[in-house]
Amino acid sequence: MTETRSAGRRVAVIGTGAIGGAVARRLLAGGHDVVVWNRTASRSAGLVEVGALPAGSVREAASSCALILLTLTDYAAVRQCLAGLDADLSGRTIVGMYTGTADEARRSARRVAALGARYLDAGIQASPEVIGTGAASILYSGSRPAFEEHAVTLGLLGEPRFVGEAPEAAAVWDLALFGLWYDAQLGLLRALDTVRETGVDVAEFSRAAAVQLGHVVTGVPATVSGLVRAAYPAGPADLTEHLTVVRHLIGLRAGRRLGDGGLPEVAVRIETLIKEGRGGEGLTATIG
Repeated sequence: MTETRSAGRRVAVIGTGAIGGAVARRLLAGGHDVVVWNRTASRSAGLVEVGALPAGSVREAASSCALILLTLTDYAAVRQCLAGLDADLSGRTIVGMYTGTADEARRSARRVAALGARYLDAGIQASPEVIGTGAASILYSGSRPAFEEHAVTLGLLGEPRFVGEAPEAAAVWDLALFGLWYDAQLGLLRALDTVRETGVDVAEFSRAAAVQLGHVVTGVPATVSGLVRAAYPAGPADLTEHLTVVRHLIGLRAGRRLGDGGLPEVAVRIETLIKEGRGGEGLTATIG
């Protein structure tokens, strides 16, 4: 049965650093009984003063709560805590609220399943100070029934979004978004680094760069539509035309301090598609 606000279920917060402390305080403010444990017990003292219940061990905290939040710094800490659990945790949900990789999420899910519990991996797209506000967004993946059961409690921490039943879906989503920013930002830096060496006014160039980046943003719906439909119209250029430009860019970026952005691999992929008779398709075909 889906949890309601009046259920008042007990929640364990394992790890009371910046994120864990913010999570525990928000749950307390939301009317929940909160059990806290931290490897350095003194770090939980402030939370105990405002109503949290201290646990003597990870095992004690987990065994007393239906929902267990691992608000830890990294996977090594998560693995250590999960290794310390040896009781049957059937009926409980463990949420890994840490920044990790897809493989780490899968490992956590396997360990939690061995304990009889359900696992959710969380991607926290928020800083500690905005936990519990409209500015906080948290991604979840793994057990959909567990997410639905605890959705109200999780909603106290930030806007909850379930992104997939694969345990690693939230981690992949989170890292892919970071990757998108890095790709765009490093692409801009490569362009600025290149043009300034030829005496181009970088401020003037940046205005044209902003327009170019805007074309990518406005083209997102069409790109996604083509990917979903497996139809790749050429748009402003087909693959044969793209290949010419990509080869020029490879030469321009050769030996530069920020590298070539992986364009040689892109060129190989385009060449393969052209050999398959798909040269008239658009760039989205490279991942189709």
